[in-house]
Amino acid sequence: MKKLMLLLVAVTGLTATTMAQQINVSINIGRQPAWGPVGYDHVDYYYLPDIESYYYVPDRVYIYRYGNDWRRSAVLPARYANYDVYHAHKVVINGVNRPYLFHDRYRKEYYGYRNKHDQIAIRDSRDRRYFVNRGHPQHNEWKKDNRGHGGRGSRHDKH
Repeated sequence: MKKLMLLLVAVTGLTATTMAQQINVSINIGRQPAWGPVGYDHVDYYYLPDIESYYYVPDRVYIYRYGNDWRRSAVLPARYANYDVYHAHKVVINGVNRPYLFHDRYRKEYYGYRNKHDQIAIRDSRDRRYFVNRGHPQHNEWKKDNRGHGGRGSRHDKH
């Protein structure tokens, strides 16, 4: 009886932990850049195969090679002036801390995505859930529609 009780407690605890982990998934559509591809509720990093660089969504910075070092900047360096982030392919990387430290792996794995223009950018989506993104043309409509809904508009609309 005691073993059965322990098993029941363990299973219940495991189920509660699993449910809590599923519920605690962060949604950061409003923090993603308007050039990010649609289809992702949460993104940590984008890998940009055409220029072998990364974009870190939480800090809104590009991470790119400068000699043997990795640099962080809110804008890409001048050498990428002709790079079109809206139409280039972006690879979503989640759950990896500082993926640029494993750059050889990502470069090899996603080399085939270079020069592909096959994703719809958040800015160009007509799906209302992307209106929360401050770079979306319909963002002001979203703000107007979400005023007074438990502070939701202000929480997601930090500039």
